[in-house]
Amino acid sequence: MDLLKTKQQISSYIIDSQEEEIKRISLELHEGVGQNLYSILTGLQFVESSTAEPHMKNYLREMSLLIKKTIQEIRLLSVELHPPALTTLGLLPAMKSYINCYTSTFGIIVEIESEGPERLIPEKNSIAVFRVCQEALVNIAKYADTSHVKMNFIWTENELTITIHDFGKGFQPEEQNDSMRLSGLAAMKERMLLIGGQCRISSKLGEGTSIEISLPLK
Repeated sequence: MDLLKTKQQISSYIIDSQEEEIKRISLELHEGVGQNLYSILTGLQFVESSTAEPHMKNYLREMSLLIKKTIQEIRLLSVELHPPALTTLGLLPAMKSYINCYTSTFGIIVEIESEGPERLIPEKNSIAVFRVCQEALVNIAKYADTSHVKMNFIWTENELTITIHDFGKGFQPEEQNDSMRLSGLAAMKERMLLIGGQCRISSKLGEGTSIEISLPLK
């Protein structure tokens, strides 16, 4: 039992350290690289407005459009790494913000519903639940072959339950030989166990996959 507890403590420490590094990288992308690119964009636009040569004007305009696109991609990546809404507004708004990026990237519509008043969750638990949902959605984009996902948050006084159903092709877990998918599913379960929650996964061929995440609320 002590060995299991020690392993869980080590896993928790590793995950917390990773999250701190992810948060740092996200901030650097947004406020460092992103701001530098914006300064370059402003300079290019100034030069473009100052030149009268059509060929040079067109070239500078193309470069400006490319930098705008790059800035947008960096902002999306920053949100994927660590959504600012997660610490400022809470889990549900952060999930909705991520889903907007997810749909624009993968073209998969995620129908999200919430029942009951949203409860305050400690940041560590909120990050863990967000990561599990994020992993679930990424797996759906990779494997499910679907264009529609339904996601439901149910808030009670004692528990948060999240269900995700993808309406995709499904799989048979006992016959699953995809090590990448299996490791992803195992990581999702492990993250929830470390914060006292659970992650259950069920799937049927031709009917899709359902993921149920539950977290006690104290």
